[in-house]
Amino acid sequence: MITVTEAYQLVLANKLSLKSTDVPLTEALGRVLDENIQADRPFPPFNRVTMDGIAIRFNTFSTGTRDFPIEKVQAAGDEPYRLLNTEYCVEVMTGAILPENTDVVIRVEDITISEGTASVNIHHQVEKLQNIHLCGSDKAAGTVLLKKGVLLGPVELSVAASVGKSTLKVLQYPKTVIVSTGDELVPVSEIPASHQIRISNSYAIFSFLKKWGIAAEMIHLPDNEEYVQHKIKELLDNYDLIVLSGGVSAGKFDYIPKALKEAGIQSFFHKVSQRPGKPFFFGSNEKTRVFALPGNPVSTLLCVTRYLIPWLKESLSLAHSIQPKVKLLKTIVFNAPLTFFVPVKLTANPETPILEAYPLPGNGSGDFANLLDADGFIELPENENEFQAGHFFTFWPFKLQN
Repeated sequence: MITVTEAYQLVLANKLSLKSTDVPLTEALGRVLDENIQADRPFPPFNRVTMDGIAIRFNTFSTGTRDFPIEKVQAAGDEPYRLLNTEYCVEVMTGAILPENTDVVIRVEDITISEGTASVNIHHQVEKLQNIHLCGSDKAAGTVLLKKGVLLGPVELSVAASVGKSTLKVLQYPKTVIVSTGDELVPVSEIPASHQIRISNSYAIFSFLKKWGIAAEMIHLPDNEEYVQHKIKELLDNYDLIVLSGGVSAGKFDYIPKALKEAGIQSFFHKVSQRPGKPFFFGSNEKTRVFALPGNPVSTLLCVTRYLIPWLKESLSLAHSIQPKVKLLKTIVFNAPLTFFVPVKLTANPETPILEAYPLPGNGSGDFANLLDADGFIELPENENEFQAGHFFTFWPFKLQN
């Protein structure tokens, strides 16, 4: 049995090497970019007017002129225009290209227009180039705007659109299947007998993966050793990632470890020094990574949060965020020589920026209803027995944020 740290390092060290694929810009949200995107022209691409008003020649204003006949109106999107008479002005709109032969924009709030003449009413200092967004002042042509490996959000997609990228090269998601096991499980749509329960773990795993854009398939395996062995081999031929729930312990009907071994899966570990989730299995062949999670719901959720999602980020070449530390509000005593993960409810202290965590009582790793009030797990190290209120511990969130 290995430690949590050793298991985590082995999981991250065995990421998938994902290929690239081209997707339309409208389907790239949440994907990981697999190319550098450069500015195809300067940002902004022209001297851009930033206020509605008039464009004038600074030298004319500096000599005392305050009344400027309007020579032309320049709207956003109009062809460039050159001011012919520097005693005149061009009425301009926000976003328009700055007329040639002008170098100051006076905003509309500071002028009065009457009978085709704009009179400047301001008394404060006017500076050359005011209210003008100069060509190339943000980024020069050829500048890398988006680097390979960035997670594409609304701002990134807007930038990609601005340089004409109608399709983007992104990392492919691993083809994924979620496998529930056990005769005690029935489909969600069925009414279970007194000795059965509905499948639920698969939907939790599915939701976590869906958040990262992975549309996993779901299947169920009965407690039939021959069928399990056959199906595992078939799944390994067709998927890059297999996430199993249940059937991974040492019980008489726990066929998964043996089936994986016979199918040629190398086991990196089977059993981690932790509670919940001790029977966790992780292995692979050249093509496929296999996460076989304990069937108890709290154990499944812990292993997904602590190992599967970080592994997915590693495979997608995404930076790992630093896990926050939270302040424990109630002393916990745990005498087993295991890393202990405790569901907690977070509270914010209005007097400090510190997050505080209150441990939630529960009835073991099968009590997933208790997780409805929890925000995540705190990780209590295995080399201690008593964890004092007021001390800080690593927090692993699992609740989706609004």
